[in-house]
Amino acid sequence: MMKFEGSHILSVSQFDREAISRILEISSQMAPYAMRKKRCTVLDGAILNNLFFEPSTRTRVSFGTAFNLLGGFVRETVGQENSSLSKGESLFDTAKVISGYSDVIAMRHPKMHSVAEFAQGSSVPVINGGDGANEHPTQALLDLFTIQSEMTPFNKGLDNLNITLMGDLKHGRTVHSLSKLLSLYNNIKITMIAPKALQMPDSIVSALVNAGHEIVITDKIEGNLACDVIYQTRIQQERFASKDEAELYRGHFSLNKEVYQQYCQNNTVIMHPLPRDSRPEANELDTDLNDLDNLAIFRQAQNGVLVRMALFALTLGVENQLNQYEKPVTWYTNKN
Repeated sequence: MMKFEGSHILSVSQFDREAISRILEISSQMAPYAMRKKRCTVLDGAILNNLFFEPSTRTRVSFGTAFNLLGGFVRETVGQENSSLSKGESLFDTAKVISGYSDVIAMRHPKMHSVAEFAQGSSVPVINGGDGANEHPTQALLDLFTIQSEMTPFNKGLDNLNITLMGDLKHGRTVHSLSKLLSLYNNIKITMIAPKALQMPDSIVSALVNAGHEIVITDKIEGNLACDVIYQTRIQQERFASKDEAELYRGHFSLNKEVYQQYCQNNTVIMHPLPRDSRPEANELDTDLNDLDNLAIFRQAQNGVLVRMALFALTLGVENQLNQYEKPVTWYTNKN
């Protein structure tokens, strides 16, 4: 079993199936706290430093919320211009200083492999919140947790699934990390729908093929959406050389209720890492899907809190102490 306590969480490559199973198990145990049915103060007095040097809403806020829900305190730095990195300080030096103020650090940075570079100087666990076009391990874990949760009513697990990945598969770090995790499971069919210039990197496709999975690569929606799960991702404009280049691909694969009813199975689950681009020229997931029970995108976002709570508990070694620190919720809440 992987040793979580005191460890950095930098890449999905760290995990085997046993480790993932443990993360998903602890994530499930966090539901009562996230739903405000109980409080948990197991991390009372602990400090998370949230270092987000690239724009983020859900990931940044959910990391902070997850830590708060376990009783900890959160300090934030948002944007490189608000840090000493803008004065030429190295990631190593920043890590040496900030880790002295922290019990754990969550970090996002636009440069590939930058979080691993930062972790080399840190004396406390560092959790990768996304490093450029490289990886987004906590998103992949919450995606896997969501797939497992959404498949449970159909008596399915994480093996023997039929999944479609659609959109910007070249630059989308969420689908890169998810694909790496899926390679650990058995007998999965993965259909990859993208323009030829935005298809999944060959190295990831090869890893899936070598794991024994069936891979279909296409640039057509028609006939390729009758699956268990559709995972759509936006055109990653910030990864293109120019906005004009990104515009060449925007809006190619829009999913709306008409398309869903024509091509999907009755129970096909729709996922998306968010934000979805709702502008008319993109409209990747139409708002007419909002009343669809199988639209899981908001449940998916909420699951991010559970998974990040689990990772904090595991890396700080308190996952077996949760019950000892439970308290009743004393304020009004409509969540329970």
